[in-house]
Amino acid sequence: MSAVDTAQPEESRLRILKAAAEIAAERGYEGTTISRICERSGLPASSLYWFFTDKDDLLAEVVRHSFREWNAEQPAWEPFPADISVGDGLRRLLHHSSRSLPSAPEFLRIGHMLALERRETEPVGRALFLQVREEVADALARWFAASIDADLIARQPALPHRLATLIIALTDGLFLAYQIADLWDPDTFVDLIVTVVETAIAEAEADL
Repeated sequence: MSAVDTAQPEESRLRILKAAAEIAAERGYEGTTISRICERSGLPASSLYWFFTDKDDLLAEVVRHSFREWNAEQPAWEPFPADISVGDGLRRLLHHSSRSLPSAPEFLRIGHMLALERRETEPVGRALFLQVREEVADALARWFAASIDADLIARQPALPHRLATLIIALTDGLFLAYQIADLWDPDTFVDLIVTVVETAIAEAEADL
């Protein structure tokens, strides 16, 4: 009987995902092999292929699974009452999410790795990571559109998406800086983002 027959299927699947994430973080895309994943997970190749078509399919699921777990723990991007400024509302929302970055969620670590590598055939995981980024950017943009003065949005409809892109770019920078040099001060980072966003909004208002 295979490992899938004798163990709980979901437990086996999670063991494979965990092993693949660990090896990808250690060895990169090319170094993440089926044999290494099987050795690390303690499951035979037949179990891996029971759940996943190939390595590409497996790493894409690592990205998807990690993002779902991370996203479920984040605060909802819902508009705050009118008496709370955009800056204060943004600071409250980022307070929690910024602190989750040092733990290096697999979707960020593997997603950045795949995004930076150019291949003749684009890995499914890379496309999925870029899709996740777009979904996060859209959620941020919707929050800004609902939180910023309606007249300003009417005159500068691209502003919410520009601000969302800015936050994602700054977050990418923080994540990479932490991985490279262990630079980490979440409160300072959030204050920096809020200051940049408030300045961008003030400049947009001044252009009217």
